[in-house]
Amino acid sequence: MKILVTGGAGFIGSHLVRQLMELGHEVVVLDNLSTGAREHLPAGGFTFWQMDDREAAAREKIAAGHFDAIVHLAGQTMVDASIRDPHFDAAENVMGTVNVLEAARESGVSRVIFASTAAAYGDVTEDLLPLREELRLAPLSFYGLTKVTVEHYLDLYHELYGLDYVVLRFANVYGERQGDKGEGGVISIFAKRVARGEGLTIFGDGGQTRDFIYAGDIARGICRALVTEKVNTAYNLSTQTETSLKELVEIFGQVEGRALVPAYKEAREGDIYRSMLANEKAKTGLGWEPEVSLTEGLRRTVAYFRSAEA
Repeated sequence: MKILVTGGAGFIGSHLVRQLMELGHEVVVLDNLSTGAREHLPAGGFTFWQMDDREAAAREKIAAGHFDAIVHLAGQTMVDASIRDPHFDAAENVMGTVNVLEAARESGVSRVIFASTAAAYGDVTEDLLPLREELRLAPLSFYGLTKVTVEHYLDLYHELYGLDYVVLRFANVYGERQGDKGEGGVISIFAKRVARGEGLTIFGDGGQTRDFIYAGDIARGICRALVTEKVNTAYNLSTQTETSLKELVEIFGQVEGRALVPAYKEAREGDIYRSMLANEKAKTGLGWEPEVSLTEGLRRTVAYFRSAEA
């Protein structure tokens, strides 16, 4: 297939591009490099367009590209940034996506894969964990809201224009080449500090939980979404495992072979307390399940940042 990856020079995109190339697909990456980096990508074997998906020129270029599928990863991923500047968040996550969808519609793209988020569910009572795809979506941040809004756009683009889609709601993704910002960013922050021998800080009481999933597993899930017959629906990509921030620090200590004692600061606005996503639907609908354990994923991540510091 000929596949466009928006945001392909970003953290998750850099893992995905490698896997798509290994599978023999023709890959085009569109990225404005505002948060991504060209050095995140392989030396060659794909086409690179440096541009913003909100530009009219991007819409024209995508439409003229005659893609079989588009994986839409581009957008801003910071909860706190969305609360500080809802206009920026909406422009990045809604208007950029509409531009991509219009290009897809105009050029007969057969399928769009959209990167959504666990933040779409909001904060829920413990009896609803693990969160399943059919739950009512009630985001607590503008970031989560824009992702939910795009999910509704995809529904309508399918109903009105016949454009097939797959929504993938990511749990908290981590791994090599991750920045300090966005969901799952706590692991990249911790990994960098561990690699440097610096102390760790937890915002809140440390009991808050996340469902941490390795970026390579996310990339495999996206590859499965490109070929599944069960489309026009949403899937969680997760480990279906809760890990508290206190437990996360302990696992980092195990990876390093030394005890780590974190400092504590006030919790941040807009963060949910507990999160864990069910993954049964992805297992049956995509034929996918996570393969990399948190311990192994942290080992790879720390090793990456340690080598980057060298």
